[in-house]
Amino acid sequence: MDEHCRKALQHLAGDAAGNSSSGSCRIRNGDVPEVELLDSYSRAVITVVEAVGPAVLMVSRRKAGAGNAAGQEGAGSGVVITPDGYILTNNHVVEGAAALSVTRQDGATLDAALIGTDPATDLAVIRASGSDLPYAVLGESGKLKAGQLVIAIGNPFGFNSTVSTGVISALGRALRSRDGRLIENIIQHTAPLNPGNSGGPLVDSRGRVVGINTAIIAIAQGIGFSVPADTAVWVISEILVHGRVRRAFLGLAAQQRQLDRRLARLHDLRNSFAVEVVGMNPDGPSVRAGMRTGDMIVSIAGKMTETVDDLHRTLSEQGLGKAIDLVILRGLERLTLNVTPVEAIR
Repeated sequence: MDEHCRKALQHLAGDAAGNSSSGSCRIRNGDVPEVELLDSYSRAVITVVEAVGPAVLMVSRRKAGAGNAAGQEGAGSGVVITPDGYILTNNHVVEGAAALSVTRQDGATLDAALIGTDPATDLAVIRASGSDLPYAVLGESGKLKAGQLVIAIGNPFGFNSTVSTGVISALGRALRSRDGRLIENIIQHTAPLNPGNSGGPLVDSRGRVVGINTAIIAIAQGIGFSVPADTAVWVISEILVHGRVRRAFLGLAAQQRQLDRRLARLHDLRNSFAVEVVGMNPDGPSVRAGMRTGDMIVSIAGKMTETVDDLHRTLSEQGLGKAIDLVILRGLERLTLNVTPVEAIR
């Protein structure tokens, strides 16, 4: 093959016959080794799929229940994260399961056991029977960039080991989980997803799992969402070390309420809204700290608080057993209460 043809291939210039402005290049079967016919994009995807694909499993559940509901099966995806069979998937894939099994890329089926779930992030950890299983490495989702190539691998509609590609559309999205809590830092991407992709990995060009696919918008195209790997690492460690995901609890029910501008100016607040306490657990830490129904929370741990989600977000960052300051408005009075959150009981 002459130099002109080689350059035409390298730059992907011209039409299918290899035409360019400086001359023509005629490519015949057998002129070019197969590897040269693959551009860098294709090579990256193929390399990732060959490395990570064997670690992606179909997760099947047999549901508990009575009557027509008994014995119904559901299926999703999961990714092996350790050679001794720990698998990361979605909570909604395994929810309500009386029994679980996983199917490998080679068609072999293994029994699986539920290790722990976290409905608040729609993540779950299960474990397959077996050892020396192919596994994938979790990456750092915090280093992702918009426009970056990502690859989704899963089992949509039962089609085993289906691959789709796309790019990171946006970072830092928030998505409401099925239990109503906001999942932070969700990854939005364009890799096509369908039912059955849930629980499967979103992988970067180096073969690292950067997210777990969790949701699509049915009426939209090219909009998929993944729980970030950084969140998954924290959830996995909580489940494996403590058997559950521990979250801070203040013992109150609250709602967003618009803040009177005159009251905000009186106390030099930037808030347009506050979080109104509408109910309290009589044995909760908020009651012990002196909070009352009707109090308006305007900040927690030094961070402005305008929504219930703001409250949850800051609590998750602070952790358990650490005293924090809540600034509240009670009538015209501004007070600071010192509260020590306890573990929420699920």
